Amino acid sequence: MILIPAIDIIGGRCVRLTKGDYATEKVYSHDPVLVAKEMEMIGFKRLHVVDLDGARSKHVVNIDVLRRITTGTHLVVDFGGGVKSDDDLRAVLDAGAQMVTVGSIAVTDPGKVAAWLQTFGAEHIVLGADVRDGLISINGWKEESTIALMPFLDNYMKQGVRHVLCTDISRDGMLQGPSTLLYSEIMKAHPDCQLIASGGVSCIEDIRQLSSAGVPAVVFGKAIYEGRIDLQQLINEFPQC
Repeated sequence: MILIPAIDIIGGRCVRLTKGDYATEKVYSHDPVLVAKEMEMIGFKRLHVVDLDGARSKHVVNIDVLRRITTGTHLVVDFGGGVKSDDDLRAVLDAGAQMVTVGSIAVTDPGKVAAWLQTFGAEHIVLGADVRDGLISINGWKEESTIALMPFLDNYMKQGVRHVLCTDISRDGMLQGPSTLLYSEIMKAHPDCQLIASGGVSCIEDIRQLSSAGVPAVVFGKAIYEGRIDLQQLINEFPQC
């Protein structure tokens, strides 16, 4: 299983929210670059960076932080939050991210995302599927769409999407366990999907259960910052290559 620690950024700081609520912001570090370097030293190879300012502002904001992370580490970084235009996407790739997560724009302008898949390649695009009560949420989870998760995934998988980051918003930051059943259903419908599960991971056992369910990758953050997971034990159990 691919283990992907998360760094969420507001105002250049490493923070975590609960259920995407900006009012619950908790600062864990004033130096996201240092956090990224610590993750690399532990043995992680991947990193998920979320520009929460960008998600709220509807354009990429923390590009300088991204650039300092990619130039200061050898981590494979995927970046999301506020990517709404060609310029945003190019800026993120030029700043060193190997993959870009697109969520809201995939709902509001599917034609643009289809063009990005053709222009930049499916290996560089991660489809963000943020779910609340079975429906896709957008714009920093502040707005609900009327689009159901499975048809949303079906459509994009037919267009060549392979990487999907699915977050159950009701579990995000709650440390109450991930939506393993939901992710199992996705894998059953799309066995070739490079699914990244997100939301609710609280301990190593949660990650074991996701792995047993056939989920290829997992993103987790709060469990790290709250000291819920022995990271060295985790790396020993799931060696990264």
